[in-house]
Amino acid sequence: MTGKTTTDAPREHFASRLGFILISAGCAIGLGNVWRFPYITGEYGGAAFILLYLVFLVVLGLPVMVMEFAVGRGSQKTSALAFDTLQPSRRWHWFSWWGYVGCLLLMMFYTTVCGWMLAYVAKMATGTFAGLDAAGVGGVFSSMLANPVELVGWMLAVIVIGLIVCSLGLQKGVERITKVMMLALLGVMALLVVRSVTLPGAAEGLAFYLIPDFGRMLSGGLAGFGEVVYAAMGQAFFTLSLGISAMEVFGSRIGPERSLTGEAIRICALDTAVAIVAGLIIFPACFAFAVAPDQGPALVFVTLPNVFNQMPLGQLWGALFFVFMSFAALSTIIAVFENLISFTMEKWGLTRKQALARTAALVTVLSLPCALGFNVLSGVTVPGIGDIQSVEDFIVSNNLLPLGSLLYVVFCLSRGGWGWENFLAEADKGQGARFPRWARGWLTFGLPALIAVIFVMGYVPKIMLWTGMA
Repeated sequence: MTGKTTTDAPREHFASRLGFILISAGCAIGLGNVWRFPYITGEYGGAAFILLYLVFLVVLGLPVMVMEFAVGRGSQKTSALAFDTLQPSRRWHWFSWWGYVGCLLLMMFYTTVCGWMLAYVAKMATGTFAGLDAAGVGGVFSSMLANPVELVGWMLAVIVIGLIVCSLGLQKGVERITKVMMLALLGVMALLVVRSVTLPGAAEGLAFYLIPDFGRMLSGGLAGFGEVVYAAMGQAFFTLSLGISAMEVFGSRIGPERSLTGEAIRICALDTAVAIVAGLIIFPACFAFAVAPDQGPALVFVTLPNVFNQMPLGQLWGALFFVFMSFAALSTIIAVFENLISFTMEKWGLTRKQALARTAALVTVLSLPCALGFNVLSGVTVPGIGDIQSVEDFIVSNNLLPLGSLLYVVFCLSRGGWGWENFLAEADKGQGARFPRWARGWLTFGLPALIAVIFVMGYVPKIMLWTGMA
């Protein structure tokens, strides 16, 4: 099949507005919400941190999301052809590869971490943690990481699930199954919240989580407060998976009936609600069983299984919790796979079946270093960053996401790109909230400055270590 035949075919759109919202939210809702958000909130003081996070979500994340959607809907293409369509001089042609490479890099470690979630569903359901103390629970996690067969097996299971869903097509596969998965995720979360907040002693955890305590946030002085602000900026920015065209592809699949600002607000609200509700599950349970909520990444895989061990019917609640975590991770996997497959179809004129096979092979091979990086390749590390998974995460989170978002801003505002008026006209098509015209000054100066801060601050501790200044 030629490229012309594929790209000139009528573009498949979502069957419903709900499908677009849930799938876009599903792409944003991932491990950043249900894994990183609770533990980073615990580390930086609870509710006061959440307020900072919400401010930066509005001023940083929301505008870039609208821009990605606008580029997609305005071009009706994936990033493979979108920039050439909107800016025919092809001076932005190189940027078409940014999203493809970024999504591949994201999948290189995300498939492995999602596999951990599936593994824990099985371990919880079969009673692996029953009767173990905190050291025993930690040993289960360590043993899993040390077993290359187990890690690669669960990683392959994640890839197979994602590709099977995408093989069914946009409406019958990606949209239909993601809608069911997202609704199930919300239902499981509701059950877990009720269980957690009704535990004896849960009130203290709710107070920590929901009542701002700025004194605790400021207790580390100016340097400590700066660290909290940087963490809030980073979380607000990274949670939405912006900058690697993961959202742009969904903009290309919707019609002009609704304004993009209104839709982006709904998606950001749903994404944030899931993150906050994840905390409502975790913090009351931690305080109810006298477990510190600032355990870092180990909170989910080591601390919480120990909490479920102490809870009546803990095996059931633990299994449900990791089902919820798995659905959150899989929704991102499916969305990013769809992006890669759609890009491949447009860029090289392939059928969905051909694009699926190419994507499956690439993602599988590229995911192996991360899965083996905890065992066979555990000696491969970068000073100041860590193992293979940490390096891949650093490349995406600290480089491709912020720089890609900055480039979207430049493309949508500058005359050398798409231009402000063209962007604004596309964003405001349809019913719903309008993108504020007065925000141009903020987008031109303030937002790039914030992105620059995030980018530079991500490197400061590494450079200090590399140069011996730490």
